[in-house]
Amino acid sequence: MRQALIPVDEDGIEPEVCVIELGGTVGDIESMPFVEAFRQFQFKAKRENFCNIHVSLVPQPSSTGEQKTKPTQNSVRELRGLGLSPDLVVCRCTTPLDTSVKEKISMFCHVEPQQVICVHDVSSIYRVPLLLEEQGVVDYFRQRLDLPIGRQPRRMLMKWKEMADRYDRLLESCSIALVGKYTKFSDSYASVIKALEHSALAINHRLEIKYIDSADLEPNTLQEEPVRYHEAWQKLCSSDGVLVPGGFGVRGTEGKIQAISWARKQKKKPFLGVCLGMQLAVIEFSREVLGWKDANSTEFNPKTSHPVLTLFSEHNPGQMGGTMRLGKRRTIFHSQNSVLRKLYGGQEYVEERHRHRYEVNPELRHDMEARGLTFVGQDTEGERMEMVELEDHPYFVGIQYHPEFTSRPIKPSPPYFGLLLASAGRLAQYIERGCRLSPRDTYSDRSDNSSPDTEIAELKLPVINHD
Repeated sequence: MRQALIPVDEDGIEPEVCVIELGGTVGDIESMPFVEAFRQFQFKAKRENFCNIHVSLVPQPSSTGEQKTKPTQNSVRELRGLGLSPDLVVCRCTTPLDTSVKEKISMFCHVEPQQVICVHDVSSIYRVPLLLEEQGVVDYFRQRLDLPIGRQPRRMLMKWKEMADRYDRLLESCSIALVGKYTKFSDSYASVIKALEHSALAINHRLEIKYIDSADLEPNTLQEEPVRYHEAWQKLCSSDGVLVPGGFGVRGTEGKIQAISWARKQKKKPFLGVCLGMQLAVIEFSREVLGWKDANSTEFNPKTSHPVLTLFSEHNPGQMGGTMRLGKRRTIFHSQNSVLRKLYGGQEYVEERHRHRYEVNPELRHDMEARGLTFVGQDTEGERMEMVELEDHPYFVGIQYHPEFTSRPIKPSPPYFGLLLASAGRLAQYIERGCRLSPRDTYSDRSDNSSPDTEIAELKLPVINHD
């Protein structure tokens, strides 16, 4: 049950509204406290700051083809009985709602016909905002919440429509090997997958992800399940690029190191390591290039003689829950020629979100840099290694933070964008062009930036007073 649009405060950013999604149905015991909280909150927030959207499935049995409205009627009735009345009833359905069905829902759910919104199956998820705008949702919010946004959203949606159209007609493809230990459940890497998709779409390529369980790349699998082992390596070798995302725990780490080693030695195989992926790249380099055969993280081997990854100094092992390095933090570039710096537009620093406890051992930094592994970005104190690049490689990049959290459909994350560019063989050309896409890849009505951030800033939405 997707119920309320309410103001929230996350990472110091205060958007006007936020969708809160509850599992199950209105009557579920788990949902009751939340429904009651929303009922009380609507009076505190006042009507002009609170909009209740009820999302309901309208089933259409193949036997009759009739669109059934009873589930929607019943759930809205229960919701109203609990003190919440929907402002919009959003109907999820296979095909567009018949006019008679829409009128029936309007009548029995006590809303105007224009407040019944149809979200039927479309070619891609990127068409859903267009579908909502066509049915007047933006205009409804403008009036219902008294938003002084003029006609600005229509300009923004022009680029969005181009993007949705592009997604439907992609011809070229690019394959990325995602090497992790939760690959059986793609939702485990939802943000990573979306960041890859945003980047692929920006260069007019369809994304093909090859999920590889890192444990399948390890020698033990060769002995126990040789077919599985060879299939995993075949996926890796046939991919255009390699991504090792974040994670934790020792299981599967040796397989990830094997994949990183292969990408490094291939010279032409782009690689991106995120969080744990960067840490394992440091471990692999220390073992294979520096000759520290037992190099490891103290997370995996506390007794290693070469602890290239250690707990950061302020960590208190007795209080693990509250000592992670979390949230948005600044990273300073320390190299003018860094590929990452060019991808970020030549900025002096970036601010990205972190989530980790272990870091590169600063005492061993100079040994690694002397052999070509360069730490091009560090924290504001110059103590923590945040970005790493390998010299003499088209794209071998590691980042300690999680840039996938800030990737957007029309503004892809620079590290992921670099991976896709390199995997498609277009990174060098992109950099030579001054980090600009070719005319066929750009969206209309934009200069050097594909982001709608400036247009959003121009909306000048009012700040909600929580007092």
